[in-house]
Amino acid sequence: MNFDFPLFLVIATFLTGFIWLLDALFFSRRRLLRAGGEGRAKEPMLVEYSRSFFPVILAVLVLRSFVVEPFRIPSGSMMPTLLVGDFILVNKFSFGIRLPVLNEKVIALDEPKRGDVVVFKYPQNPRVDYIKRVVGVPGDVISYANKTLFINGEPQPQSHVEIYNGIGSGVRESGALKNVEQLGDVEHEILINPMAPDFGYGCQVLMRGPFTVPEGHYFAMGDNRDNSNDSRCWGLVPEELLVGKAFAIWMNWDSNRSGFPVTWDRIGNGIH
Repeated sequence: MNFDFPLFLVIATFLTGFIWLLDALFFSRRRLLRAGGEGRAKEPMLVEYSRSFFPVILAVLVLRSFVVEPFRIPSGSMMPTLLVGDFILVNKFSFGIRLPVLNEKVIALDEPKRGDVVVFKYPQNPRVDYIKRVVGVPGDVISYANKTLFINGEPQPQSHVEIYNGIGSGVRESGALKNVEQLGDVEHEILINPMAPDFGYGCQVLMRGPFTVPEGHYFAMGDNRDNSNDSRCWGLVPEELLVGKAFAIWMNWDSNRSGFPVTWDRIGNGIH
């Protein structure tokens, strides 16, 4: 069972604020009078904790809901762009401002573009967060064949860089081809396994293509093309399930890496 942290923050903010307000309106003056009107009467522990924690919890709620939210990468589906153990920051207002818990958009801002790395609620289980790269926007015709992504009938160019040599949790991807794909204006790295089927192992293929992306939906794929559970397997990402745009790595911790588990040179890197 996944812990619903946004709901916890909303409830904690309401309860601590309500207790503090209730005390300020009805009980603090009585305590002061009983204390003789001098100094500050001792507050009950519950009120003291509520007064102390309310501003902190409220600040966390506002920042996490409307500004930036941290996430941890649990799988290798976005390698080599993101590695297992990367802790990333996601811009929550990139695609509009939404109410916490209800996820209702109240202010519309920008829309995802091809090449954006986005976090979204997994359409088959919205309690789970996924991160993928947007490769198709509304109106695009998408297909994928022979390890090549086609958008509106045009193959997206790839150039070979090297044979990938993974470390830590990514060591199993060693031997894959590390290529650079040109996705519109965005140039990014991908992993290709020539021995794997086009849609990876164990993928229930839904989007073989060509497929037209309808309004209000996006086609998302992992950069680790042969080891990614993405739109090819389970369909499109509805706009209402978008969480935000990933923009930076603030920490890396991979316990499967030999020696010290932190990869220092990844900290502070932007996500492209």
